[in-house]
Amino acid sequence: MVIHTFIFRWKPTVTDAQKQQAIEGILALQGKIPGLVETLIGHNISPRSQGYELGGIMKFSDRAAYEAYNDHPIHQQLLSWLVPLIEPLEVDFEPAS
Repeated sequence: MVIHTFIFRWKPTVTDAQKQQAIEGILALQGKIPGLVETLIGHNISPRSQGYELGGIMKFSDRAAYEAYNDHPIHQQLLSWLVPLIEPLEVDFEPAS
């Protein structure tokens, strides 16, 4: 299994509607990307968030599924409009045994 984690800081001009569109777009990947087992996303409630407002995780069945996700056309389509709205940070890992 591979865990893909992400957090976003929104650019100053991003609207609430765009934020909601991002959440819906990320959740919509579920069932369309082979090997994407689970997607969780939500608003950051940590007082130590350093301005990162949205976070999430995606669980992939294995490294091959995770690597295929990066170039998948549906993921690339999402990134085409999402990336200009955010300052992202990602950590991806295979859980320790």
